[in-house]
Amino acid sequence: MKRFSAAIFASSRVVGALFWVLLLSSSIGATAAEIGDDGLHKETWMRDTFKDLSEDLDEANAEGKRLMVIIEQRGCTYCKKMHEEVFPIERIADYIDAHFFVVQVNMFGDTEMTDFDGDALSEKDMVRKWGALFTPTILFFPSEVPQGVSAAQAAVATMPGAFEAGTTYNMLTWVVEEGYLGEESFQKYHARKLEERG
Repeated sequence: MKRFSAAIFASSRVVGALFWVLLLSSSIGATAAEIGDDGLHKETWMRDTFKDLSEDLDEANAEGKRLMVIIEQRGCTYCKKMHEEVFPIERIADYIDAHFFVVQVNMFGDTEMTDFDGDALSEKDMVRKWGALFTPTILFFPSEVPQGVSAAQAAVATMPGAFEAGTTYNMLTWVVEEGYLGEESFQKYHARKLEERG
């Protein structure tokens, strides 16, 4: 009888644990993005543009959003991590959708794109020009970019690599709040936000 009771107790604990796992996972608003023909993840909040950054910036401003460029590559395990563990979180997906105009760049792609300074190059040559070495790399831009300035020079923040959800969310809010214009660095902002959340 004791063995039977212990088995029931153990089973109820497993069921209870599964319940909590399902409940917590319900905070993820969507499953991981589909993979496109180029081998890159395709999120619903990504824009299909001509990759002319000046035009993309104008369109972002018209929508009251910030321009964000994400550089990725086929088979990137860190990109996969972001698309499977971070971007599907409802709070993050909704925030990106509401506040950012997102353009995806293929690190080894041949599609022509135009930089803010007028240079027209393939994606792979543009990434090389910008000096981006890792994927994913996310570049965030101000609402106005001076003439003759490249994207690498114009970016107000760069996020190289995959970060956990809290860091990613805080980077997004710091950019939208224009924290880069103030005296509180992102690191101090991030530490303050973590402390406020306990």
